[in-house]
Amino acid sequence: MVCLALPVSPKLISLAVITLLALLVPMNALAATPKFRANAAKLTPAQRDAMTPSAWRPGCPVHLRDLRRVTVSYWGFGGRPRRGAIVVHQDVARDVVQIFRSLYRSRIAIRKMKPIERFGGNDFRSIEADNTSAFNCRFVDGTRRWSQHAYGRAIDINPLENPFVSNGRTSHRRSVPFVRRRPYRKGMAVQGGSMVAAFEAVGWGWGGRWRNVKDYQHFSATGR
Repeated sequence: MVCLALPVSPKLISLAVITLLALLVPMNALAATPKFRANAAKLTPAQRDAMTPSAWRPGCPVHLRDLRRVTVSYWGFGGRPRRGAIVVHQDVARDVVQIFRSLYRSRIAIRKMKPIERFGGNDFRSIEADNTSAFNCRFVDGTRRWSQHAYGRAIDINPLENPFVSNGRTSHRRSVPFVRRRPYRKGMAVQGGSMVAAFEAVGWGWGGRWRNVKDYQHFSATGR
């Protein structure tokens, strides 16, 4: 038997290699994507100490034993998976895990997630750092009513991209471009978007629907 070696064009070889890579890259990328991970745990003594008195103190409407530290996977603004933690009431811990699982699946970008005591319990400083946070024993601004954050049943997410707006204004300079909600930009909570849908799926309300003011960052189990 005589075998003949037929000439093969270098262009055909290159095309075959490119085609093979195009088929393999999506499979490799999918395999390399870390799975969503979450954990809800009671506060350790060290965590309780760190929260007292900046984020929690005697007289707050919930006790430390009723709070849970929820650690979850999320997508950072750089497009890479990260890990963050927030503190919430034990009654909503499962909701929170489900919410962030949905956000992770939708690849919603979150700037950072650190418990509020990392900012001395100062809500303004946390917002300036574009930090997503939950529990904070504080009053609603300008009142003596406990905020839903004081019960651990509210989350503020990407607060610079989702400002509190009153009379068309926000208190944070870097939030000014986001007072206008169009066009959509990374990290924004918008009507019909995946972020709002993730919270609504577990029955949480959104401050972006309030009438007199708009609190686009604010989601709560009670709707307040």
